[in-house]
Amino acid sequence: MTLTHPAYGQLRTVTPTASVLLANNPNQMTLQGTNTWILRAPGRSDCVVIDPGPKDREHSEAVARETDGNIALTLITHHHHDHTGGIDRLTKLTGTTVRAMEPEHLRGSVTPLTDGEIIEAAGLRITVLATPGHTTDSVSFVLDDAVLTGDTVLGSGTTVLESRDGALGDYLASMDRLLAVAPGRALLPAHGPDHPEAEPVLRYYIQHRQERLEQVRAALRELGPNAKPLQVVAKVYADVDKKLWPAARSSVKAQLAYLRSQQN
Repeated sequence: MTLTHPAYGQLRTVTPTASVLLANNPNQMTLQGTNTWILRAPGRSDCVVIDPGPKDREHSEAVARETDGNIALTLITHHHHDHTGGIDRLTKLTGTTVRAMEPEHLRGSVTPLTDGEIIEAAGLRITVLATPGHTTDSVSFVLDDAVLTGDTVLGSGTTVLESRDGALGDYLASMDRLLAVAPGRALLPAHGPDHPEAEPVLRYYIQHRQERLEQVRAALRELGPNAKPLQVVAKVYADVDKKLWPAARSSVKAQLAYLRSQQN
């Protein structure tokens, strides 16, 4: 029987080179859980792992088992714990080298990932694409037939932006970069289901972000230009579970900074 999302603890084939192992860590922020991607070129026994997942012994052991411990390289999309918590356990089990944007997550390497870098490992050619916005260190990985987007683009819903100034501008630029490489490629996100075509998902993300911006503008017209982020959240996200309001506040702060920067 062909597996479908979500399939906890079972290796599910998605493309000729990409399979996914879903961690059993579902919550409101991780959706059904964290996707650990296992990339393997046809005919190869070694592989590349994208995001070891959370600090979860069962998940780390499943990744080691499904790869036979033959991991040429592990790559990290960004620093959040549900993606990096499993690094040390997987390293202990398999001896894998780990590379990331942030030096603290490097194992067996002293070289952080760089934008535009081309990685050749396990018979694969992987291009590193810096896609900040969700976090400053967010990167996506481009394969011949797919793009792995981390938390920059999810399989369902939309991502949370950092609250820092410049986050939304960075994020919109990241969307444009991803859209440029999307044609002909599948979307393999770090949370939620995969999609056979990346381009429609990216266009939805861009449209949604513009709609949210207009909603924030409307809220400011009603509340006044100096409205606090949480006041705007109460207007724009009134239909969203209040447990998600802290995350929404982060995105609203980024949107407010973006709109106010445009006025200067």
